[in-house]
This record gives sequence, structure tokens and C-alpha cells, in this order.
Amino acid sequence: MLGVIAALLRTLRLAAPKIGVGWMFALLTIDFNRISIVELGVAAVLVTSMLAMHYFLSPFQVIVGRLADTHPILGYRRTPYMLMGAVAASAVFVALPTVAEGMGAGSMAWTLLGFLLFAVFGVAMAFLGDCYHSLIAEVTSEKTRGGVISVVWIVTIMSTILASVVMNIVRPEYTPEAMQTLYNLTPFIVIGSALFGILGVEKRLSPEEVVESRARARAIASDQNPLTAALRLLQENPQTRGFFAFIFLAIFAIFLQDNILEVFGAEVFGMSVAETTKFQPTWGGGVLLGMIVMGIISVTTSLSKKTIALLGCFGIAIGMFALAGAATMEQSQWVRPILFGMGIFTGFFNVGGLAMMMDMTIEGATGMYMGLWGVAQAFGTGFSSISSGILHSSLIESGAVTPQAAYGGIFFFEAVAMLIAAAVLMRISVQQFKQQHAADLTQRDLERAMEAGSIA
Repeated sequence: MLGVIAALLRTLRLAAPKIGVGWMFALLTIDFNRISIVELGVAAVLVTSMLAMHYFLSPFQVIVGRLADTHPILGYRRTPYMLMGAVAASAVFVALPTVAEGMGAGSMAWTLLGFLLFAVFGVAMAFLGDCYHSLIAEVTSEKTRGGVISVVWIVTIMSTILASVVMNIVRPEYTPEAMQTLYNLTPFIVIGSALFGILGVEKRLSPEEVVESRARARAIASDQNPLTAALRLLQENPQTRGFFAFIFLAIFAIFLQDNILEVFGAEVFGMSVAETTKFQPTWGGGVLLGMIVMGIISVTTSLSKKTIALLGCFGIAIGMFALAGAATMEQSQWVRPILFGMGIFTGFFNVGGLAMMMDMTIEGATGMYMGLWGVAQAFGTGFSSISSGILHSSLIESGAVTPQAAYGGIFFFEAVAMLIAAAVLMRISVQQFKQQHAADLTQRDLERAMEAGSIA
């Protein structure tokens, strides 16, 4: 019984840093964008471009992962880098209310500063995200990983919901002073949750273990340029290349509809704002339920992570086909049940997909591989956001086709993309991935890396 309680507390601690992450993204996507565009009159394209910047700074995750793998600080590979990311990311928010006011006044200087701050935020999130996922991969077992990931995602979603409640309490109406007070809470929430979640969790490496860890990292990817080393791994290992493609395609397929879902409700069915605002909570509720159910199943059964991810892929694809049917046949009553079902299978996908990402790593290069998978996720999300706008403008705004046909085509395209992602995943094997690396690491490579590590 004590062991179960200890494991539960450890899992809750591992999930705690996501409280700060959920808070930051809630401020950006619920508050900062609304205040900047509506209340302050900033051009929407400027605001959305700023918010999208961190997706395209995701290659820094590879650099951070490599840096953490090869340069532990005081014997720790993850904890110090995570704390640096938490401090830098949260500090940006203290300046955002003033930046928003300056942008609203039409100041080019404040606009440029805004882009600079969001660049800092993107790099800081690369530190925080890569090292966080690497830490989970290193301190959990394959058996418990699915359950831990479920709790992590549940905490993330719940923290976003709670953040919106806090926003309404601290700043019920917009004033510059109230916005500043709200954003000043960010460092305390982000740094506090990170400290609670990670201090004492990571095992400190001895000097000898640091040398061995650095040696293994250099044996796996000896090139000193992390991005070049990551590209070489993609080129040389078909399993690595295939899994990267799977993540990109699956995330692209899931989120292509994200920015146009509420617009779809208005343009096809004439729904009010109040009706379309129920779409995301409906989908999110399904995600929570799916992750809870699959988290329990993954811990209590021997169902493989790959099977769980495939179930998610096929379920999402079926939902997308159904949504395409609802659009073309103008069946508004189908939409929310379909979204709830898609949410459940997205929850399955989250559990299986993220657990597989952590399985698809090699000791000594966990950070680099988690960085690669993070880049695939971010690029999938970023390109889906851009593509949805392009498709909407080219199909609907141009008058090329009716909204019903356009959305039917978009959802059908998403379903096909998800089926292609599932086909790619079927060819992926964690065992083959690890065997390929084992074959590449000859004794001579290890000896050379040990020599390099001992004098670095």
C-alpha cells in the first residue's frame, strides 16, 4: 500500500511542471490574443504570428537535448536546464502587458520587442519541454510510462481550465493594471510548480557516470553540431526517419481543423458564438476521458504502446470521415457527438504516441531523440495552423466552392492523412530501432568516444 502511495505521489510530482506550462499557454491563447486584437486593436496577423513562433523554434530542442546529454551540470542532465527554461519563459510574461499596450499604440519598437520576447519564449520552452520529457523517459519504466503520461496530460488540460477561472477572478475586465497583476503571477506559478515537480526526482550522476554518459552520447552521435548529428540519425536509421514522419503526419492531421473548427460551425450551420464555443470543451472532455481510460488499461494490461497509438489513429480517422459527412450533409446535430468521440481516440493517441516517443530513445542520447520528436510535433502543429488558413482562404474566401464542400474536403483530407500516419506506424518497431543502434555502436566507436569524453 505504501508503495502505491509513493508511486502516486511521484507521478503527481512529475506532472506538476505542466501546471506552469498550462498556465502560460492559457494566458497566450485565451487572454493575450483577445486583449491584443480586440481591446487594443493590434492586427491579428501580428499576434498570431507571434504566438506561432515557438513552433518554428522547435529545432532548438535537438540542440538542448544534445547539450543536456553531453554537459551535465553538477551531475544533473535535466533538472538545471529545465529550471533555466522555466525562469526564462515565465519572465517573458511580466513584460507582455506593456508590449501589448505599445503594439496597440502602433509602435514599431514595441512590436519588434514583442517578436524578440516570443523568440526568447520559444527557446526557453525548448529547454523546458525537451528536458522534461527526457526526465520522464529516464525515471519511468515501460510498464508505468503510459499511466504517468495520462496523468501529465490530464494535469495540463486541467491547469488550462483552472487558469481561465483565475483570469476571471484576478482580471474580470480589462485594464492595463489588472492585466499586469495577472501576468505577474506567472513566474511564481511556473517556477514554483517546476521546483516542486523536479527537485530530487533526477538521480545525480557521479563523476565517473558523467564521463560514461558523455561517452555514450558521443558514440551514438559524435558530430559536435547537434542539428547535423540529428539529421544524420534521420538519414541513417529508417526506423528513426519513419517515426519522425509518423509524428509529423499524425499531429498535422489532428490539428488541421483546430483553428477553423468554430468558423466551420458558423459558416456551415450558422451557429452562434455560444454554440461554437462548446466545441473545444466537448473535444477536450473526450480527450480527458480517453486518457484516463487508456492510462488505466496501459498500466493494468500488456497492451502495447504501438497498438494504443494505432487505435487512436483509426478512431480519429473515422471521426474525421464522419465530420466530413456532417459538413456535406449539413447535419449539425452530429457535430458534438463526433467531436467527443474524436476526443476519446485523441486521448488514446496521446497515451500511446508519447509513450512510444520515450521508448524510441537510446541511453546517452535521450535528450537528442526527445528533441527530434519534439521538432516533429511542433512542425506538425505549425504547418497545420498555416495550412488551415491557406485552405480556408483558397477554398471558401475565394468563393471557389461552397463552405459545405470545402469543409467536407478538409476533414476528408485529415482522415486520409491520419490513415497514412497509421500505415507508417505499422512499419515502426522499437526493437528494430534499438537493434540498429546496437549494430552501429562498435567497440571501437565506444573506445574512441570514451577517450574523447575523458579529456573533454
